[in-house]
Amino acid sequence: MPQAASYSFLTAKTKIESYCAYQERAPEEIRIKLNSWGLKPDEIEALISHLITHNFLNEERFASAFVSGKFRIKKWGKIKIRAELKRKKISDYSIQKALKEIDADDYVFTLSELKKSKERLVKAKSQTDKKIKLMRYLASKGYEHDLIQDVLGEE
Repeated sequence: MPQAASYSFLTAKTKIESYCAYQERAPEEIRIKLNSWGLKPDEIEALISHLITHNFLNEERFASAFVSGKFRIKKWGKIKIRAELKRKKISDYSIQKALKEIDADDYVFTLSELKKSKERLVKAKSQTDKKIKLMRYLASKGYEHDLIQDVLGEE
């Protein structure tokens, strides 16, 4: 059974502009929000087109902000960031462009700092167990296996 529209087109337009102005959003996130408001598919596409035209919605800008935030604040690696952006249906081009903004030296430094901070907390019976636990943790943060090996090999 189709959902009844809870907002008129003009009201939805005003609300969604405000929603997009508040923070960067993924186009798919906007589609879901507009759909939850009971708008028809053609109205949703018209609003998304309007948002893109008036620069309320920009996939590359969203990807860039997302990458920056997840790397700097949550200390996520590129693998985890890429997977999350894919889940949000961001194009490969935008993902690649945004990931290139991460400085290689900062990336390795952050990985090294994560290793040091986690190393203090890990309790293990042997060095091998400790290394495995650290490796698992760093992989769960989304860092590449070869970089993890390099950082763990520096001991």
